[in-house]
Amino acid sequence: MACIRVRRGRYVIDFYDQHGKRRWKTLKERTTKKEAKDELRAMEETIERGIYVPKSKVPRFSEVAKEWLEYKKPNLRETSWENCEGHIRKHFEDLKDLKINCIRIGTVEKFIRSKQEQGMNINTLRKILVTLGQILSYSVRHRFIDSNPLKEAERPKDTREEEKEMKILTPEEIRAFLAKVKDPKFKTLFIMAVMSGAREGELLGLKWSDLDFEKKQVHIQRTFNKGRWFPTKTKSSKRKIDLAPSVISELRKWKLACIPNEFDLVFPNEAGQPMNYSNMVQRHFEPTLVEAGIVKRDKETKKIVGIKVKFHSLRHSYASLLIGQGENIKYIQTQLGHSSPTVTLNVYAHLMKPTNQEAVLRLESTIFETNGSKMVAKAETT
Repeated sequence: MACIRVRRGRYVIDFYDQHGKRRWKTLKERTTKKEAKDELRAMEETIERGIYVPKSKVPRFSEVAKEWLEYKKPNLRETSWENCEGHIRKHFEDLKDLKINCIRIGTVEKFIRSKQEQGMNINTLRKILVTLGQILSYSVRHRFIDSNPLKEAERPKDTREEEKEMKILTPEEIRAFLAKVKDPKFKTLFIMAVMSGAREGELLGLKWSDLDFEKKQVHIQRTFNKGRWFPTKTKSSKRKIDLAPSVISELRKWKLACIPNEFDLVFPNEAGQPMNYSNMVQRHFEPTLVEAGIVKRDKETKKIVGIKVKFHSLRHSYASLLIGQGENIKYIQTQLGHSSPTVTLNVYAHLMKPTNQEAVLRLESTIFETNGSKMVAKAETT
């Protein structure tokens, strides 16, 4: 049983840990009896929860982060693991030497504030915090700490004044954009992007054997990113996407012109190898956007100014147009390869119309099998 003793003028907590080993903790000088009792109660609660660790054995943040990284290695895609490793190596300088149980809510909020003051991009900071949160959750599971302080910390807010919504191309802009594409390979690639909603890595990893011309579908089975082949992002990303007849027609024409290559790629580079994403964007995608008048380029810096349209915007445009047509959200989810309709709704909820008079008219027609005026007249005669 734990108790408080006095030794050489200082309070000492005498206790047994959760493993039955006797231990002592000498408190600081000038600690009051009340403070000693509070410390004792906190110690007893820690032991009762089975998370007591002697101060000398409490690992530092850097040690836990390294341990977590090794634990995650078999379960993460190689590029994802490299991103996490980069976060730990580059961004946790302020935390690495702290004992893991000394990282509190205030510590985390100070860390966030420091990164914002340094001008770190909000999206980069959020990704770093995902890594931090997983390290702290790992610490909780291994009884290094009682709770994850990041869960209670105030998250960073985007205070930038520029447009925060994703850029969606209108049908008019899409037609203007495609009209300016001269190379048949890139025209087919861009048509596939906007008419299938496939991710860039999925398109660059596409093989002719993935296409079913009869069923008018493309089977997404892999992705090509950062010079490497990977399986699809998630289990639900492995999917079959419906294609319009006009897309199938463009693919048939491109197949006749496409030079055979060892990987059977639909969109190979000039050497028959997988296409470099950055080169494709810089040499073909962005110049075509400028030529179509969708974006503008600064004459001196040659950089795109204003709202930047990314290649991923074609995927967003595909989703937004399906939503605008009133297509079933479950169908949209499966075509996009999201894990659930909830994910699709979270990403595109702002595109849903808050009011829809046509919907209530259809409901009225379904229930009463007539129009509103006849329904009222019928009600008056009864």
